[in-house]
Amino acid sequence: MLALHHDRFTYPLPEGHRFPLGRYRMLRDRLGADGTVELREARAASDDELRLAHEREYLRRVVAGELGDREIAALGLPWSVELVERARRSVGATLDATDEALDRGVAANLGGGTHHAFPSSGRGFCLFNDVVCAIRRARERGVVERALVVDLDVHQGDGTHAALAEDGAATTMAVNGGGNYPFRRVPGDVEVDLPNGSADEVYLAAVERLLPAAIVRARAEICFYLAGADPYEGDRLGRLAVTAQGLAERDRLVRDALR
Repeated sequence: MLALHHDRFTYPLPEGHRFPLGRYRMLRDRLGADGTVELREARAASDDELRLAHEREYLRRVVAGELGDREIAALGLPWSVELVERARRSVGATLDATDEALDRGVAANLGGGTHHAFPSSGRGFCLFNDVVCAIRRARERGVVERALVVDLDVHQGDGTHAALAEDGAATTMAVNGGGNYPFRRVPGDVEVDLPNGSADEVYLAAVERLLPAAIVRARAEICFYLAGADPYEGDRLGRLAVTAQGLAERDRLVRDALR
């Protein structure tokens, strides 16, 4: 399997900032040591590709460094040229993983799933929305029409839901931590909010219940799976209580259902 990465393109953060930027390098190192995954550095998405998901004026202001203080606060990351480059490569990785998956059946982006980015704003550490860009580029090229997004990050993918809300050929499925960010929800197609502290049994039952319904509804030609690690019981921001074994079982459930 091919996995695309972009962790070499770092950006400055204030000391003590809570975003764990170093985890992506750790993941790549782990997969490189395993030797069973083909690794490739991601390219940067172009302006034309980013405009598939984002308004022209928003993209211009991002590139020019003209975001206001409130926009920076909602994003949760300080603006920098390096941040924009990293975000471009996060999208580029998903675009190329999409092409690879359509060719070979499966591919991965080791640092994608930027699902809080809206068409005209960035939020929650997400500057550009990689999945929405990828769905629309695949359609533009005529290779797929119908898409399914299985979002199992603990936080609801509000930006993706908003961008695809009127899209009858895209279906979103999510199992969210109900007591977690974002606190203003954008309704998805097939989703559930779980209470804080939900552990393996409750979490896996929700995935098992929702996933078949989402697959039937979507009739999709491609699926984008956001395999969030933050439902894990040791995640300091996750608020759920899923074990490592539970997350592994979740991933097997999704893999087998999609297969």
